[in-house]
Amino acid sequence: MKPSPQATAPGADIAAALNRACLCRTLDASRLAAALGLTADAAALHAALWRERPHAFAATPVFVSAHQARAMATVVAAIETTVAQPGYRAAAVARAPAIAGHDHGPRGAFLGYDFHLGADGPQLIEVNTNPGGALLVTALARAQQACCSAAEPFLSPTGSADRQEQALVEMFREEWRRQRGTRELRRIAIVDDAPAEQYLYPEFLLFQRPFAAHGLTAAIADPGELEWRGDALWHAGHTVDLVYNRLTDFYLEAPAHAALRAAYAAGAVVMTPHPRAHALYADKRNLVWLSDPEFLRGLALPAATVETLLRGVPCSVPVEAASADALWAGRRRYFFKPAAGHGGKAAYRGDKLTRRVWTEILGADYIAQETVAPSERALSVDGDAQRLKLDVRAYVRDGAILMLAARLYKGQTTNFRTPGGGFAPVVVVPDNTTTFAAWLGAADHGPEAACG
Repeated sequence: MKPSPQATAPGADIAAALNRACLCRTLDASRLAAALGLTADAAALHAALWRERPHAFAATPVFVSAHQARAMATVVAAIETTVAQPGYRAAAVARAPAIAGHDHGPRGAFLGYDFHLGADGPQLIEVNTNPGGALLVTALARAQQACCSAAEPFLSPTGSADRQEQALVEMFREEWRRQRGTRELRRIAIVDDAPAEQYLYPEFLLFQRPFAAHGLTAAIADPGELEWRGDALWHAGHTVDLVYNRLTDFYLEAPAHAALRAAYAAGAVVMTPHPRAHALYADKRNLVWLSDPEFLRGLALPAATVETLLRGVPCSVPVEAASADALWAGRRRYFFKPAAGHGGKAAYRGDKLTRRVWTEILGADYIAQETVAPSERALSVDGDAQRLKLDVRAYVRDGAILMLAARLYKGQTTNFRTPGGGFAPVVVVPDNTTTFAAWLGAADHGPEAACG
């Protein structure tokens, strides 16, 4: 059972009211185009790529209270404390494929912690080791304009986006130093299967720009283009120093990934993120442990850490033959996820399950996570008022949140197919809500009038 929820914190009601009623459109399309490199003298990106992805960016921000932001940071810190425990690490690596046993030093780039903003506070839905969108979010931050005076102080300034981009580049340098020390980092390969066919391929192109600005050469490569020879990883006639790994074959098991697997296992290339990071953080079965009070207390964690996790991680259980009948009977309470899943693929809402799908789930490796309904964001799409679901992604490095972003969508999971949806900037409503309260409480206007 979860600890009892805390009383509503300052700013939470105002953030929720803004998400329900404020129809602000803060996206400046021309500034976004410039941030994405779509200027006359910048050929790195092409407008056609974005015409094929019309629902990548939302035109409206999402409001989160400072208390909610702190609660997410507290959950992140609690998970870092847990992952640092030798007992947890040993158990996570032991159940993963053998390649997760390699520890060459890097931590695994940055993580994506995805939250739903539930009535009991932010609820962790999953952790990703190769979360997409970080540079898209920094571009989005550069493209915001205030559509009303009350919102102006709370939109991220361009300087913040610049710092985020610089922090991302430094992250890769730090990963390199953890394995190679003071040797010079020169060449990076951004690797994914058929990269040009990936929805976030434009972000791969975006990454090349800051790398180049910091003196690094970055190629975008399919793993089939990599060669393992002479104790080095090669691409297009050059040795590769570091691989920015965007593959969803988390343990490099596919035959097409053999060269990459061999180079990583030999420590001949710095890979980030890597199989060990996935085993420690992103395997969905970890959510079972992180919501199990008996397991957590067996790690001798501080009581506050255990309480934070039980409050912030929805109860998750393994789908096993012994519990199949009970889980089927109570399926409407759960969201069913494959242990090695990603991007909502092969995940199912319990209230939508059929017997046929249930049989498939029982034959695979799944967990059942208590459903936390996503909160909503009101917005106007072509003059039509709509409500879209939202989740909040915290991009995390070394246990610290680098940035927050939201994703707006309709349907079962985030899909980037919803008109008006996509990545959205997050505006944090401060604890001192005097400005917002006065604005919302004015006798003759509400959020719609103030920001409409």
